[in-house]
Amino acid sequence: MSSPDHQRRRVYAWEDRVVAPHGGAPIAFAAAQGMVDAIWADLGLRYPPRVAPLPPQARRRLADATRLRLRLPPECPDWVLLHELAHALSSTMDGHSDGHGARFMGLYVQLLVRYLRLPETFLLDSLGAAGIIVQPDARPVFLDTPA
Repeated sequence: MSSPDHQRRRVYAWEDRVVAPHGGAPIAFAAAQGMVDAIWADLGLRYPPRVAPLPPQARRRLADATRLRLRLPPECPDWVLLHELAHALSSTMDGHSDGHGARFMGLYVQLLVRYLRLPETFLLDSLGAAGIIVQPDARPVFLDTPA
């Protein structure tokens, strides 16, 4: 089960306003798995999630993700792929997820800085102004050791 996702609307509005204008060329579905594999390896991780087609009846979302799978449309913006990777990084194999919480946002910011080259201070300042909570030093949930 996922945790309550109280930041979701604010995150989507922030993305539309701050991230989307800086995105690059759309990514074709055929290229997505290679990109996911390369980013996962670049982060020093093994066993990347599999990319699968988003069902045609999924009209209310651009894409979705779990630790094991990213479901994408035939083409998506690069920032959407990074958003879904942040979900994979902040989810466990048994379905627990941070939703759009502080850990997710920290991982997403790290991906945006590293792969879209957006300035971290710009992102963090805009998130603060939007009232979105971020854990800047977030690590993938499956790397954390139990307390």
